[in-house]
Amino acid sequence: MTHASSPITIKKYANRRLYNTATSSYVTLEHLCQLVKNQEEFVVYDAKTGEDITRSILTQIIVEEEGKGGQHLLPISFLRQIIGFYDDSLGGLVPKYLESSMQAFLRNEKEMRNHMRQALDGFFPFSPLEEVSRQNMALFESAMKLFSPFYPPADLATRSGGATRDAEKTIADLQDRIDALQQQIDSLTRKAK
Repeated sequence: MTHASSPITIKKYANRRLYNTATSSYVTLEHLCQLVKNQEEFVVYDAKTGEDITRSILTQIIVEEEGKGGQHLLPISFLRQIIGFYDDSLGGLVPKYLESSMQAFLRNEKEMRNHMRQALDGFFPFSPLEEVSRQNMALFESAMKLFSPFYPPADLATRSGGATRDAEKTIADLQDRIDALQQQIDSLTRKAK
């Protein structure tokens, strides 16, 4: 969280404008969203009543983020369950449970990211593809030498047989590697199902 001793104070006026007292400027919900992402603490007070409305402002930020059409973090079933807990005798346990669950998630976030990275490494075999690219370039360069006007015709005729065999071998090697990659992809696809 923020390193400051006290959170930033935001005042919400009747005209729905939000005023950051630390920067003496008006801000938007988007600015407050960025403060949250930067782990900067803030509280929002109703300028007229002095009531702490931080919870409703954070809820507004969530609603706006969910409405952007990008990534939706809150599944509909989860939202329905949350609504169902209002006025329920167990509803008082939900905030503590959600908070401790989120703290556990954050503690394990780095480990989860490492697991995801390792799991996805098999899906994107860049090293073999880089090798195939290098071989394609070598094949292309060999082909260009065959048609290059800088070699005398006799020299070209002498080397063309060797170049053809090299090109055929390279093509066969490339085909073998492509087949191996296809088998890896098929195997991973079967595992994912």
